[in-house]
Amino acid sequence: MIRTSQPLVERMALVWHDWFATSNNGVGSQRLMLNQNQLFRARGLGSFHDLLVDVTKDPAMLLWLNGSDNSKYAPNENYAREMMELFTLGAGRGYGEGDVRQQARALTGFRNDWKRGVGDVNFRFDPKYHDTGVKTIFKRRGAFTWKDSCRLCVTHPDHASFFVRKLWSYFVPAPPDHATQAALERLYVRGGHEVRPVVAAILRHPALHAGPQMVKSPVLYTAGLLRRIGRGIDTTAWVWLDAMAGQRLFEPPNVAGWDDTRWLDTAPWRGRWWIAQYVLRPFALDPGKATQPRDPRQLLEHALAFWHHPALGAATQDALLAFARNALADAHGEAWKQRQYPVMTLNALRHLVAVSPELQAA
Repeated sequence: MIRTSQPLVERMALVWHDWFATSNNGVGSQRLMLNQNQLFRARGLGSFHDLLVDVTKDPAMLLWLNGSDNSKYAPNENYAREMMELFTLGAGRGYGEGDVRQQARALTGFRNDWKRGVGDVNFRFDPKYHDTGVKTIFKRRGAFTWKDSCRLCVTHPDHASFFVRKLWSYFVPAPPDHATQAALERLYVRGGHEVRPVVAAILRHPALHAGPQMVKSPVLYTAGLLRRIGRGIDTTAWVWLDAMAGQRLFEPPNVAGWDDTRWLDTAPWRGRWWIAQYVLRPFALDPGKATQPRDPRQLLEHALAFWHHPALGAATQDALLAFARNALADAHGEAWKQRQYPVMTLNALRHLVAVSPELQAA
């Protein structure tokens, strides 16, 4: 069993923020968004069923997918549809439009008030607005409630396969093989839908280390660079820098979350370059004061040491060494060039290491 480290809690909070994608653009309350984030941190490695129950009644989600506008007088299907399509079963897997309508009826009853100067307050379940009639969900009949909706989704035969494949995708870019998929599904179901054992099994799986590399999201890329050099969150610039690279926390593009197949498009790449620049800014050497050897190999070694010797491939190291040689080729004759070019080359090498292919992937 894995130990619950703070980085893992934070990583799973980011997973759930994408899985149950909710945006401040629709919620309109930073307080409610932060409360939801705390929910993800508290529940992120526990029971998925309990997490789904808490998300279903979470004020941010109630606003985002109109849950508090869903009453027996005017059923709203938004949350019912996404609960099955994006959260528990997958698009078109094990449910139909009839199930969406019946789930919407079961989910009726949540309300909230609005207070001038404060906004939405007093989120609650009001039985007067709940449809107590018989519903037919997944070919089962009953006077189902909102909690039954969560239970029916998590115990649906198609849920475990969806859960395993989606959770796996946050750690390994290639789908699991059949045997791994089946083993993780058994672990998940027999463990009472606990998240922690499945995460532990994924983190121990050889595919995590020997399989294809996964491109880091902008937030993970930024956090990784900062952690490498022991720098904390000391500026709000990371918000707009990560947004430039394609990921603004608390504002996913839609209810499906971020498209992680497009992290390295030409459009957001400039943001990654700027992220590296801002990470390095406090450590930049002044060419007018600092000194460095006019030796390309030594400069490359100093740049790698700065980043605590990341595992760069031979092709990357050769390219960096060629850059250093070319940069120093003109550092002859004039004294200021001989003195300053090595320092400027080292600054550039640090930056190039940060944006190398190996540091973009995990």
